[in-house]
Amino acid sequence: MTNDGQGPDAAHQVPEGVSEETVEALGTLSAALEVLEHARGYLYGFHRLTGKADLGFGDAVEQLRKAGHSELADRIDTELIGRNVIEGRWTFQIVEDYDDGYYALAKDLERTARDDLAGGRRHLLEAGMKEDRRTRAQRHHEATPADLPE
Repeated sequence: MTNDGQGPDAAHQVPEGVSEETVEALGTLSAALEVLEHARGYLYGFHRLTGKADLGFGDAVEQLRKAGHSELADRIDTELIGRNVIEGRWTFQIVEDYDDGYYALAKDLERTARDDLAGGRRHLLEAGMKEDRRTRAQRHHEATPADLPE
């Protein structure tokens, strides 16, 4: 990566002595963490949607009772509403276990790798890609916000 005075800011420059292979490995690790963040969003979506469905089942029970279907309403009320979604757990417990276990470890290991191998710098691979792909001296291709024309 060449720096023409308009390269990445200091936080996104590859530290001296860090190999391209290391930058690539850190980029792959960062990308995997981004996928994990995406998966975590789906997990939280699952949590919220399941809770919303449980409340909707409660509304349906009331409506079924008003419509004279108390036997079916009672069954939904006792068998489904408030039921664990997996053995012994509601969705909030699944989210907590995920956050405190797998997710926390992945975040910690990615941060440790960045700290140990690149002085804590993030997105070095992407910063290099930006330098390779942008058109220098072209509006909207500035290296940093500080390089914007006045």
